[in-house]
Amino acid sequence: MQRPRPGSRPASPWTILLAALLLAAGCSRAPDASEPAATASLAVTGARIWTGDPERPWASALAVQGDTLLAVGDDADVVGLIGADTRRLDAAGGLVVPGFVDGHVHFLWGGDGLASVQLRDAPTPQAFTDRIAAFAADLEPGEWILNGTWDHENWGGELPRRDWIDAVTPDNPVWITRLDGHMALANSRALAIAGVTADTEDVSGGTIVRDADGAPTGVLKDNAMDLVARAVPAPSPAQLDRMLDAAMTHVAAQGVTTVHDMADFDSLATYRRAHAGGTLRTRIRSFVPLAEWQRLADDVAANGRGDAWLATGGLKGFMDGSLGSHTAAFFEPFTDAPEDRGLLVNEPAEVEAWVRAADERGLQVAVHAIGDRAISLLLDIFQRVAAEHGPRDRRFRIEHAQHIHPDDVGRFAELDVIPSMQPYHAIDDGRWADKVIGEQRARTTYAFASLLDAGAGVAFGSDWPVAPPTPLEGIYAAVTRRTLDGAHPEGWVPAQKITVEQALTAYTTGAARAAFDEDRLGSLAPGKLADFVVLDRDITRIAPEEIRAARVLATVVGGEVVHAAAEAAPR
Repeated sequence: MQRPRPGSRPASPWTILLAALLLAAGCSRAPDASEPAATASLAVTGARIWTGDPERPWASALAVQGDTLLAVGDDADVVGLIGADTRRLDAAGGLVVPGFVDGHVHFLWGGDGLASVQLRDAPTPQAFTDRIAAFAADLEPGEWILNGTWDHENWGGELPRRDWIDAVTPDNPVWITRLDGHMALANSRALAIAGVTADTEDVSGGTIVRDADGAPTGVLKDNAMDLVARAVPAPSPAQLDRMLDAAMTHVAAQGVTTVHDMADFDSLATYRRAHAGGTLRTRIRSFVPLAEWQRLADDVAANGRGDAWLATGGLKGFMDGSLGSHTAAFFEPFTDAPEDRGLLVNEPAEVEAWVRAADERGLQVAVHAIGDRAISLLLDIFQRVAAEHGPRDRRFRIEHAQHIHPDDVGRFAELDVIPSMQPYHAIDDGRWADKVIGEQRARTTYAFASLLDAGAGVAFGSDWPVAPPTPLEGIYAAVTRRTLDGAHPEGWVPAQKITVEQALTAYTTGAARAAFDEDRLGSLAPGKLADFVVLDRDITRIAPEEIRAARVLATVVGGEVVHAAAEAAPR
C-alpha cells in the first residue's frame, strides 16, 4: 500500500527538514518520450552502501520508484533512471544501510515515557526523590505519575521505598517501573487506591517487598505488579494516538524503520486506527500475549495477518523475570543471594499448553526467558512441540536469551530457535552482573559470538523503553562490550564481541527474518521495500569505540523521508 507523501499532510518538522537533503530536479511535469520507461521517484548517489545482500554487499547508488527499490548498484546504474521529477540525495560519501529493524520494543510505553518523569540516570536516592518532586509540582491533584524507568544499581543496589517519595507526592498516586519492567515502586497513595496492605497475600510468580513488620515497602515484582497496575486508569484513544506519534518520531531519528512490538490488543487497536488514517510512518509487527492465542487466532481468521505496514500473527509470553530484579530463573542460586534462584512467572506446563495451541494454528511464538533454567526449560518446550507437530517454518523465538547455560548454546541453531537479543543490555547490566551471577556464568551471558559461531540466526533489538531504541549504540555495545561505567575498556566478556557487519546483519536481515519479513525488508536489493538510513560516517571503517558518536542523517521508509537531521550534512 502506497502511503500518503509527506506533502499531502500538514507540514511537520521532518517534512520541513526534507528540503535540506532532497533537491527536486526541475518542475513537475509528465516525462517526455526521451526519458526511460522506468523513472526513479528518488535517487541516492555518492554513497557507500552496505546492502546486507550477500550477492552484492556493497554499492554506491540506489534508485527508488514509489515505495520499492528500483536499482542498487554503481552511480552509472542509477543515473539513467533519473528523470525530471526525480528527487535526489547526494550522500557525499555517507554510509547508507538498510532501515534498522528493532526486534523487541514496547512501543506505546516508550512513547508515553518520553513525556514522563526521567529517572533512568538518577545517581542517588536524593536525586530520585528530587526529580519526582519537581515533576509532581506541575501536575493536577489526582494525576498519576507513571513510567520513570529507575535503576537502583546507580546508587549501589538499595531498593527505593515509598517513604522516599510520600512527602513530595501527597496528592498524586505514583507507580513507577524499574527500567527492566519487572518491578515497580508505588507511593502510599497508590497502594491505598489499589487496596494493597500488610494483609495482602503474596502472589504466585511475584513478590511484594515488605519491611521488618510485614508492611509493603512500595516495591512489587513481576506478577505482584498487577495488584497496582490494574488500578491505573486506562489512557484514552487520543492519548494513545499521541504516544504512537511520539514513538514514531523518536525511533525515526534513530534510523529505526520497523519495530516488533511486544504489547497487547489495545496497542494493536491503536496501530490499526493509525493505519486506517494513513499516518503510520514506522512499520509495526504486533505481538500480543501468548495466553490470548485463541483471540489472536480468531482475529487472524477474520482480518488476515496485515500488510507491509502493520502485521499480526505473533504471540509473546513469559517464563521468568529479570536479572536486575533477581527474578530470572537460574539452576544455581544468585552469587549475591545464596538462597535465591529466581522465579518462574508461569508454570512450564501452562506455557507448553499455550505454545502447543498457538503452533497448531500456525501462529508465531516468542517467549521471554532470561535465566539459564528458564531458557533451558523453554528450549525443551519448543523441541517437544516441534517434534509433535512436525516440520514447519515456525521460527520460535526466545526473547532476551541473556544468560544461557553452556550446554544450551548450540541448541538454538539445532532447533532453529531465534535468539532475539538486545546488545545494549550487555554494556548496561555488565556494570554489576558479575556480582549477581559470578564470572563463570557470565562467560555465556549475552553470548552473541557463541550463538553466531554455532549457526544461530540472531536478531537484535532494544527492549525500549527498558533500553534506548538506538541501533548505533546497540552495534557499539555488541562490537566493544564496553560497559557504561567505563570499567571494561577491553570489553566485558570480550570473547563475545562480534564484528560491525555481524551486528548490522542482526539489526537488519536477522531481525527481519525473525518476523518472516526477509523477502521485503532487511536488505537493499531491487524489488524490496525502500527502507534505508543515511549515516554521517562509515561505521565499518572507524575505530569501534567511535561508533557511538555516529549520527543518523536521514531515515527513509517506503521511499519517503521520515527523518532528516537539521544540523548535519553527509560527509
